[in-house]
Amino acid sequence: MRLFARKPGEAGPLDYAGRWSLRSWVAVVLVFQYLPLASLVLFSFNNSKRTIRWEGFTFDWYGRLASDDALIGAFANSLTIAAISTVFSVLLGTMAAIALWRFRFPGKGVFDSVITLPIVVPEICMGVAMLVFFGTVAPWPRDLVWPLDLGAITIAHITFSFPFVTVVVRARLASFNREMEEAARDLGASELRAMRDVLLPHLRPALIAGALLAFASSLDDFVITFFTAGPNTVTFPVKIYSMVRFSVTPEVNAASTVLMAITIALTLVGMKMQGTDIASTESP
Repeated sequence: MRLFARKPGEAGPLDYAGRWSLRSWVAVVLVFQYLPLASLVLFSFNNSKRTIRWEGFTFDWYGRLASDDALIGAFANSLTIAAISTVFSVLLGTMAAIALWRFRFPGKGVFDSVITLPIVVPEICMGVAMLVFFGTVAPWPRDLVWPLDLGAITIAHITFSFPFVTVVVRARLASFNREMEEAARDLGASELRAMRDVLLPHLRPALIAGALLAFASSLDDFVITFFTAGPNTVTFPVKIYSMVRFSVTPEVNAASTVLMAITIALTLVGMKMQGTDIASTESP
């Protein structure tokens, strides 16, 4: 028995968190991952046009950011595209996931493979494909009023966003007990009523997670947007790229910080809602 005795404070065989080597490795990974982001936020308050020298603390770059009409317009375009594509991605992705989970039909295996193709195809290929499609097959009018002029970008974002929703919702459907839905049908509920009162509450955490994935992937997409955007439909990532081509100023850092803060805030809200829904569905 003494061979297996541990000294006080010594980590056990499976107590990985208590080992200093693993803690050190995790610390190095976190520093490597988040130090560039911290530097971005820090230098957004730099009182200098050069981002490589710190000359004091200021909020002037955020003031310039608020008065930059072109940048605000690009940001409004990105938010509009992300919101519309998220709504349609959640609808299409959820319907595709339920169809693949519930029904058997000819070509189901092919459909299951094709629907996830936008996830594995490189974005540069998707961008070129969308450019060819909207340039030759189905040209999108460029002289429409806002937000109809964003239609080509929105359709492209829906195309690569809704498969993420499908994957997340299908993973949640794997834990659903079909007997609950059958019991609701036996008690007189219609198919739509059973889906609304039994299936959708179970899927709500997955719907929130899928919506967050779709919104975040649409908001910060650059490659596909660059190929499908017109001269008057500039989005926030494309505008940032055009600014970086000339010089990286603290205004670019401030704009990136604002975008990152919005993404983090939405993620925290979604995680809070997701945790509440999981607790409510798993409680007796």
